Amino acid sequence: MFSKIDKNADRKIRHARVRKKVGGTADKPRLNVYRSNKNIYVQLIDDVKGTTYISASTLDKEVAEKIKGLNKSAAAKVVGAEAAKRALAKGITEAVFDRGGYIYTGRVEKVAEGAREAGLKF
Repeated sequence: MFSKIDKNADRKIRHARVRKKVGGTADKPRLNVYRSNKNIYVQLIDDVKGTTYISASTLDKEVAEKIKGLNKSAAAKVVGAEAAKRALAKGITEAVFDRGGYIYTGRVEKVAEGAREAGLKF
């Protein structure tokens, strides 16, 4: 019998490898992306203090109203823009992008595009 490949376990290995080099500070927090089959989640994290400054996802009420009728990629772009808007409101203008072990394409790329267009620098 063939065993099914656990893609999420491979993703976690890639994420751990990237996290050795990528870390967030108070000046430049880490913009972390997690995607499930239906939703996408974004957090700005200061790894030195171990705190989360902001978070945004497709489950937030204000974001959910904006993404009605949109596909998942367009919804990811809205989530990235909302995260950037919340970060700028807290005085955060720069961040380090952490793709979470995912390939930089599709929804992960759209989150970064939305955040850049809203004024956050990577």
